[in-house]
Amino acid sequence: MYNFKVDEEKCIHCGLCVKDCSAKALEFNEDKIPEINEDACFKCQHCFAVCPAGAISIFDKTPENSDAVEEQNSEKLLNLIKSRRSIRHYKQENLSSEKMEKLKNMLNWVPTGCNNHKLHFSFIDDIDVMNEFRGYVNSKIMDALTKTPVKAIANKFGRYKNAFMNGEDIVFRGAPHMVVVSTPVNAPCYNVDPIIALSYFELYAHSLNVGACWCGLAEFCLIVMPELCEYLQVPENYKASYVMLFGEPDIKYARTVQPEPFQIVSVKKNGVKKLGFMKKMKRYSWNLK
Repeated sequence: MYNFKVDEEKCIHCGLCVKDCSAKALEFNEDKIPEINEDACFKCQHCFAVCPAGAISIFDKTPENSDAVEEQNSEKLLNLIKSRRSIRHYKQENLSSEKMEKLKNMLNWVPTGCNNHKLHFSFIDDIDVMNEFRGYVNSKIMDALTKTPVKAIANKFGRYKNAFMNGEDIVFRGAPHMVVVSTPVNAPCYNVDPIIALSYFELYAHSLNVGACWCGLAEFCLIVMPELCEYLQVPENYKASYVMLFGEPDIKYARTVQPEPFQIVSVKKNGVKKLGFMKKMKRYSWNLK
């Protein structure tokens, strides 16, 4: 039930809720009170958030239970971004329950395309569970490299064979924790929603002095060892999309780095020109990769 309600005594008839409804699900009635078309609504709660008078309630959520929007400090945020590092050295201990719950709870606010809001997060929040998972994966990789070579795994991990033989944790870097984000296979933005979610997660973790690292090798393992998805309780018809390691860092950085600048262009008004066939095909192929 949408349970869309307007407190008519509070409503100032400003129209911001109608204006900001990208689904065009709201319109004024003859008394200039907003009414909802539930079939059009995609549950973004913009009407609820934008109302300056706190007159709108929806999905049994009331303005009194929301946080006020505070003025942000852009310089501190920029420093947080600049000082973010991929952490590959971790203390061998569980994260505090307070930090773990903060990280989990924050994920409820990450944006998704078309407000699909159906991401699934598998947390390994206990180091003993992580060690079991790590041990299984590393043993499978060792078998693939030494006993019964599996081409896909051998191609991916062959250059690390000596490191594996020496007991190095190449995939998980000794991390005590891991989060895997999965998305419905038919989600409208299945390819970008998980990356957005983990980007938010990584920065928030950094603000809590929690280290994190994107783990493409673990993502590859989920593809070639599908039994891992069952272990992680990934739902059916969901794709395990990406992996992030995290935990208390065992290293501290003193300063930000000084990266080489990316190419950034300012597009000028010049008219969109037609492309020749071959150039158009090249653009198609590049965009589809």
